[in-house]
Amino acid sequence: MKMLAVLSLILALSVASLSAHAEPTDARALEGVDQGRVVFDLNNNDPELLALYLMVIRETFEDLTEQGVEPDMILAFRGQAVTMLSEDRERFELTEFDHLDAIEAHIAALKEKGVRMESCSVATRLFGVDHGELLPGIEPVRNTFVSLTGYQAQGYAVIPIY
Repeated sequence: MKMLAVLSLILALSVASLSAHAEPTDARALEGVDQGRVVFDLNNNDPELLALYLMVIRETFEDLTEQGVEPDMILAFRGQAVTMLSEDRERFELTEFDHLDAIEAHIAALKEKGVRMESCSVATRLFGVDHGELLPGIEPVRNTFVSLTGYQAQGYAVIPIY
């Protein structure tokens, strides 16, 4: 009897240990979801942080795809974030160029995957960013507050990144 109790305990601990090491999934959240409609509201002023978030957004695209969900993503850049989307780098320190290069690479990779990207014309005007110098794949819109309102009304999840 005592031996049976010990074996049961060992088995229970083994099962718990195996489930603790199982690969995490988003199956519960994605149940019945065929398409991941999301707009990322990007508004920050740190090139290193923006590069990091763009890397995670790329990973999110892949995670959705690998879990059987078709990504429908939009990146809406506003505020000072628009300054990091320009080919003009005069406003930045040389030490930030590596992060700007990473941002440019992430933008190009996301564009290749079909992710739509827009910059706020209010912000480009306020921060002196010429639309002609925006990175390829970035489309100016009149006002991202308006576009975010529209996307949310169309059923897109809005994820703020500040």
